[in-house]
Amino acid sequence: MRLPGTRYQEHGWEQVRKLLGQCSLRVFAEGDATRLLAPGGGELYVELVAQCLHEAGRSARATAPGNSYGDSVLELSFTLLYELQARQADWSALRAVLAEEFERSGAFWLEPGGDALLRKKINDMYATLRDKVDADNYQVACGRPCSANRMYAYRMLDTAYSEIARLFAAWPESAEQVGAILGRPLAAAPIEARQMHSIRDCRAEWVLAWSETRERFTGSPGPLHTRSKRFASLKNSPEKIGAMLREIGEYEELSANRDHDWLPDGAAATVWLEDYWRVIDESLDSPTPGPDQILEVFEDELDQSAPQATDADTAAFVAPSPGYISGTHDASNWVECKLAGESQPVRLAVYLKLLGPMDDCYPVDWLDPATGALPTMQQLAQLGQVSLPTLRKRRDAAILRLLGATMKEEHG
Repeated sequence: MRLPGTRYQEHGWEQVRKLLGQCSLRVFAEGDATRLLAPGGGELYVELVAQCLHEAGRSARATAPGNSYGDSVLELSFTLLYELQARQADWSALRAVLAEEFERSGAFWLEPGGDALLRKKINDMYATLRDKVDADNYQVACGRPCSANRMYAYRMLDTAYSEIARLFAAWPESAEQVGAILGRPLAAAPIEARQMHSIRDCRAEWVLAWSETRERFTGSPGPLHTRSKRFASLKNSPEKIGAMLREIGEYEELSANRDHDWLPDGAAATVWLEDYWRVIDESLDSPTPGPDQILEVFEDELDQSAPQATDADTAAFVAPSPGYISGTHDASNWVECKLAGESQPVRLAVYLKLLGPMDDCYPVDWLDPATGALPTMQQLAQLGQVSLPTLRKRRDAAILRLLGATMKEEHG
């Protein structure tokens, strides 16, 4: 089961539980029981278990996936262990039980079968802590209240759906039980079995009927029909059950890619880049122009396709005012100072690239009288008596120097 904010509700939890139990048994077997079970012994327990986790860090169990978010079993174990350090009440409850048994029987976990009793008590503590942690994180992620008991209810419903889906899929072998869940005898494959594709399609009345009839078919009561009051609020609230089933299903659908759909795209991008650099390398020794040269020709065509000025406009542009040619405008401007060594066409090409053809900061005599904007790259190349590719390269080099000067001033 996957819910917003949760990390411990998936199948990887079993390995987290076993790793923490394994390390805890070792700590109690090798450590000083008197210190561990004394008030304040929780700090020592956390320290020793953390050391044990580090030593088991490269084991197959520790490196196994803990959930579909990418957390390993080891990472989840460490996180839950340190949560225990922050939630002293959970350790205190376990310590009180173990201390009482220790006073009566000594280090009972060293006796035959005693380790199983210790492991169960430790497992129960971490299971409770897991649901508290996930419930808190769920509240942060969703902004809705959630208790550890409600998190347990989510998991129960997910388990119930899995059991119902299994029965529906094998309906010929369990026709009587499926009929009891659906409320009618079966003579053929139930259409509900084909309609239920996910937990969202599971109906609350099916869950209630499954729980009610479970004792008849399995010998043990269903979770909604035990003497426990844990699910009392759900037993008579099918609308709550339906809402929780839909919530689980909606989030599973939302996160169904398990964060792996991008991997094929990443591989395709890597192959594309390899092909790109291979073509670049081959073009150096080939008369056929490479991608950069092709792009440059294309950009030339774009520049040349810009609206051309008339003969009169060109004459007016080629013979601008003395202020335009001398470049005396705004000499105190930082950019102008940095570009002081460049020709006027290169400086205007920089502005054209960075600010666009029209900007309120441009002096009037920088502008083409025909358009009221900066001259096109084609016109600037004519003014500078250079080719378009040459002007473009000089412009780009000037921009790089500007960026370098900016970074130098910021860090220096």
